Amino acid sequence: MTHLSELFWNASMEEMKQGYVFDQEHEVYECLVCGKRYEKGIIYQDEGVLYEAEKYVRRHIASEHTSMVDFLLGLDKKWTGLTELQRTLLNYFQMGLSDQEIVKELDGGSSSTIRNHRFTLREKMKQAKVFLSIMELVEERSSHKSKYIHIHDSPSLLDERHAITEQENEEILKIYFNQGLDGPLKEFPKKEKRRIVIMRYLTKLFDVQKHYSEKEVNEILKARLDDYVTLRRYLIEYGFMDREADGSRYWVKSKAK
Repeated sequence: MTHLSELFWNASMEEMKQGYVFDQEHEVYECLVCGKRYEKGIIYQDEGVLYEAEKYVRRHIASEHTSMVDFLLGLDKKWTGLTELQRTLLNYFQMGLSDQEIVKELDGGSSSTIRNHRFTLREKMKQAKVFLSIMELVEERSSHKSKYIHIHDSPSLLDERHAITEQENEEILKIYFNQGLDGPLKEFPKKEKRRIVIMRYLTKLFDVQKHYSEKEVNEILKARLDDYVTLRRYLIEYGFMDREADGSRYWVKSKAK
């Protein structure tokens, strides 16, 4: 399944369509698909041609990810809400095929059926716009906003256990790291949500750019709990870390924000 970062979800519709965002603070253009960053003011060279940063990130998206419509259409159904047929039809639509040509590609159906699908998808777009507007207005006017923490980019299971507010996160950490965040775990929690909070924090002990041996992982985790094997197993199981099949290398799958 494709990994989607917090940066992706915080992007506007226009930014999602173009495939990158501009980080004002660090003055870099960042690809929403893979996270590659290109610094404003730096000139990049490719095949003997010089490009300024924004032009180069666009070139990167076209060469590495084909196009944003292809990337977005390739996302899991739980992100797009599209059936396999709808995804196929949208791909044909963006290719500019006529209804008759699509019927031939599908090897069945009729032009009127394709027209009905076009109509249904346009209605779905209208509904999405209205729903998005409603949610934005509700968020703006709500006096009881709960800011949820970002777990990581690729949760192996996405459900209510991942809906954790900043306040909940802080309270759970205080309970289980009762000697402070630099100290050991009091115990390993039994409840799933609490485990996720603990795993998220432990991920921050690792360098997202580095690969670790199993021994190195054990040494880092041992300082937090004697049963470091359990911690290591849940870091993998909950999708915070990944490893080679033979256990020779471990790495953080995505940086917990």
